[in-house]
Amino acid sequence: MKLRVYVTLKPGVLDPQGEAIRHALGALGFDAVTGVRQGKMIELDLAEDDATRAEDMARQMCEKLLANTVIESYRVEPA
Repeated sequence: MKLRVYVTLKPGVLDPQGEAIRHALGALGFDAVTGVRQGKMIELDLAEDDATRAEDMARQMCEKLLANTVIESYRVEPA
């Protein structure tokens, strides 16, 4: 089963990469961009057919490795 994990900074956490992207877009003429939050997408291919168990495994992976849950949020979706 394929799953996608989206990891983003929690609201209120400074995002210097997002700010650098916003600045660069402004320099390229995209003046309407007032804010950017940058994150990551991780695609997992699991040898598990049960969707509930696969999502539970992905959440455990996020809690232990894929996301820094102090400053990041994550969501798991079917790919």
